[in-house]
Amino acid sequence: MTHPGGPHGSPPPGPAGPGWGGAWAPPPQPPQPGVIPLRPLALSDILNGTFSAFGRYWKPLLGTAVLAYGAALLVTGAAVAIGIWANQDTFHAAEAADRANDDAALASELIALAVGFGVVAVVGMVCMLLATAVTQAASPAVLQEAVLGRPATFGVVWRRAVNRAPAVIGVLLIPWLVGFLMVALLMTGYVALMLSVVEHQGGGLANVLAGVGLITGLLLMPVAIWLWTLFSLAPAVAVFESASPMRALRRSARLVKGSWWRIFGITLLVYAMAMVAGSIIQVPFSFLGMFSMIPSFGLTTQADESTAVVQVFLSVGGYVLITLLGSFVSQIITTFFPQLSTGLLYVDQRIRRENLAPALAEAAHLPPPPPYQQPPQHPQHPQH
Repeated sequence: MTHPGGPHGSPPPGPAGPGWGGAWAPPPQPPQPGVIPLRPLALSDILNGTFSAFGRYWKPLLGTAVLAYGAALLVTGAAVAIGIWANQDTFHAAEAADRANDDAALASELIALAVGFGVVAVVGMVCMLLATAVTQAASPAVLQEAVLGRPATFGVVWRRAVNRAPAVIGVLLIPWLVGFLMVALLMTGYVALMLSVVEHQGGGLANVLAGVGLITGLLLMPVAIWLWTLFSLAPAVAVFESASPMRALRRSARLVKGSWWRIFGITLLVYAMAMVAGSIIQVPFSFLGMFSMIPSFGLTTQADESTAVVQVFLSVGGYVLITLLGSFVSQIITTFFPQLSTGLLYVDQRIRRENLAPALAEAAHLPPPPPYQQPPQHPQHPQH
């Protein structure tokens, strides 16, 4: 069909209106009540949302990490102090047995010390596990408010993270156990290989352990990576949906199915960026720690011995404190940034698979965005 005054297929003459020529209106932008637009997210959306969420909610995140790890360190330190106090007699008995060259008595006392401090080590591991679970649960707890643009106080985030920490521990057990088994096999193979090649000890058994440990560990590595990605959304499911560990694992597997490589690539990129950023952050703290050691270098031979000892102690103590502070700040970055990105990947997968955007817009009291249609994964071919 042609229209007077214009070429074939052009709009009719007259004033331009919506839908004609240069007056085509751009598609409406999706609502963005919080840190992400309510549509399927691109990589740039996930990275921007991660930085925005951390920038807006760093206070409850930092407060949760400080309280969780601070409590873990206090309990662990108390356990160490109790262990030392309770084993004072064992220390003295072991020292006396060593001076008397009584190997049997010395072995017995050393076993008692190993058992006692083994309990202390278990207490420390449990405390750090709980602290890690609380910080892992804090990121989805923050994102529940960040996606909708609502404020989140420390008290709200802390209570939510503590309540969901047991479920987060449950969903992390399988990836952690597989990773621990892989590392244990690789270390066993490496130690056996060093004994066989370098120390010439162990004989055939060392060769067998080296081969089995290294080969089995390397074969288990792809399985560990696959499971790590398959269950990567489980902590977010456990917090967002208040799901049990098994339900969170199954839900994560369903959400990741069909998007494994995309989720793996984005998660790996974010972890790499966080590790690089954490390393860069530690550099100025290392320099400050080195400067704190300068007073001890200027000690003169005329200085009083007690004064010199105090100066050295203060310098070394300052270096340790500054270095620990840098490590803590670096740990905050490498902990929260990947977890925030993973939480946004969870939201993205639900928008793509379950059209979650209208429900989020309704919760934020905004008009709903147009529904997202999942593209067909297996296009139909015409039959001949």
